[in-house]
Amino acid sequence: MNLRDLRYLVALAEHKHFGRAAEASFVSQPTLSTQIKKIEDELGVSLVERMPRKVMLTEVGREIAQRAREVLNEIEQIKAIARRTKDPESGTVRLGIFPTLGPYLLPHVVPTIRERFPRLELLLIEEKTEIILRQLREGRLDAAVLAQPIHDDQLEQQFLFEEPFLLAVPEHHALAGKRNLKLDDLSDQSLLLLEDGHCLRDQALEVCQLSGAGEKSGFRATSLETLRQMVAANVGITLLPVLAVKPPVARSSDVHLIEFRGHPPSRRIAMVWRRSSAMVPFLKRLAQVFRELPPDLLDPHLEAAEPAIPAAPVQLRQNARKAAGRRPPR
Repeated sequence: MNLRDLRYLVALAEHKHFGRAAEASFVSQPTLSTQIKKIEDELGVSLVERMPRKVMLTEVGREIAQRAREVLNEIEQIKAIARRTKDPESGTVRLGIFPTLGPYLLPHVVPTIRERFPRLELLLIEEKTEIILRQLREGRLDAAVLAQPIHDDQLEQQFLFEEPFLLAVPEHHALAGKRNLKLDDLSDQSLLLLEDGHCLRDQALEVCQLSGAGEKSGFRATSLETLRQMVAANVGITLLPVLAVKPPVARSSDVHLIEFRGHPPSRRIAMVWRRSSAMVPFLKRLAQVFRELPPDLLDPHLEAAEPAIPAAPVQLRQNARKAAGRRPPR
């Protein structure tokens, strides 16, 4: 049994299909199937339940596949130590980020990263928090930008910034005339929220709990942009993170944004990585770049905002991942 065989087993555990696992491993299906059978013969146990359309790992197969992931991750850590020793700012960083932050934060950060670390290859993976954390623990990601709290003693967290929320209401809503508001002003309101699995949903529910607001029944959005368009279409009101309303995001004349008085509701953003990672010294330097955002970017005050432009027609479309036949990010 060698590292190549372990990679085949891990690929089969992830794809649960010999053909797709072989394609991901850049080998033919018979080659991958033969190598899996070789591992089974060497260990004297059955790793796979073979069925006509898919495969399932046996209980021992799942345990061995998990151990194989850990071995392969340790090998990558050894290689990373060698690369970082020769050139700390070169190599690849696989960074996870969640969908309600990535499109609005990365345009402000990536150019600086490229300037500061010109030899660095930054691979960005956008998924829901639960999936990002799992990939981080399994070694498939090097670091992630997530919303706190994160409860995992194996992960180190570096606080980056606090992002305030604004209330988004239709142009002629009863609250649209307010310059700012208190949380109590939401006590009789129902908010449009994202579907389960989005951390922004959990954060919005916390605001609802504090203010006495509720969730608008019969609707759960799959993306922040759907929420924005539903507000523009006068379906309801919602909370938007401040980065999602700052340039280069276009303002809509059909969506009225209201600041919260005093200390607004917000979410805390941190960079997270495994404490055991060989990349910790460099990741701390990378986190510093994320902390160096322009102060006005996180300012919820809107007086200096760009002039509003007409809203785009409301179109309920599935996101690009669904259109491509992929499961939406979790």
